[in-house]
Amino acid sequence: TYQRYAKARWYAFTKMQTRVARRLRRIITVSQNSYDDICRTHDVSPEKLFVVPVGVDPDLFKPLPNVERKPAQIISTASADVAMKGQRFLLEALAKLRTEYPDLKLVLIGRLKEGSIAQRTIEELRLGDAVEFVSGVSDERIVELYNESACAVVPSLYEGFSLPAIEAMSSGCPLVATTGGALPEVTGPDGETCYSVAPADSDALAAGIRRALDDPEGSARIGAAGRDRVITRWSWRHTAVRTVDHYRALLAES
Repeated sequence: TYQRYAKARWYAFTKMQTRVARRLRRIITVSQNSYDDICRTHDVSPEKLFVVPVGVDPDLFKPLPNVERKPAQIISTASADVAMKGQRFLLEALAKLRTEYPDLKLVLIGRLKEGSIAQRTIEELRLGDAVEFVSGVSDERIVELYNESACAVVPSLYEGFSLPAIEAMSSGCPLVATTGGALPEVTGPDGETCYSVAPADSDALAAGIRRALDDPEGSARIGAAGRDRVITRWSWRHTAVRTVDHYRALLAES
């Protein structure tokens, strides 16, 4: 019953979005992947749809030379307890890796929700001592956590962009990310600016994390290259300049 209700709500919401989108003269979205999805799902003319990625503040999310990485700590975000975010696959990967790295710990930025998929999976896999939820802290503390961690992980099955990915990359933290949705166009090539793995595959996720853990020097190079990618592509300055361009173009059409 709940699934039918959720599906009906999604269908109604999508129909509403389609009606609104067709009335707009110019639409901005955050990635080429989202562009393609909007054209396909909402039947929007490609001529009035434009890509302007969101960004991050590289002066806030930055490497901290005085913070040492903990070789047995990885980090991810738990902003939403939905299957699409892939948290179950990350927790399964953690359980697999703990057989090789008994001290491995996962820091999850967010709150543990009572009765959530994450809570049930942690209990099922007996990971209570291996997972720490961190919430209500400053951005500065989050930057410290990225700098403390051996790698950051984005296990999503699909992303329209992914702010957590570019926040980790901007901080110089080596990133392990799936190829779900827009993630490849955001994170860049496997082995150069990130470690890419297939979505919905805990074995692949464990292998990607293992690559980061077993090669600290290579991971450091990937972390530095990831930050360079963010600075040249995904800063808020780039977002602001491109957005202003579209406002000017719209005003010129009036």
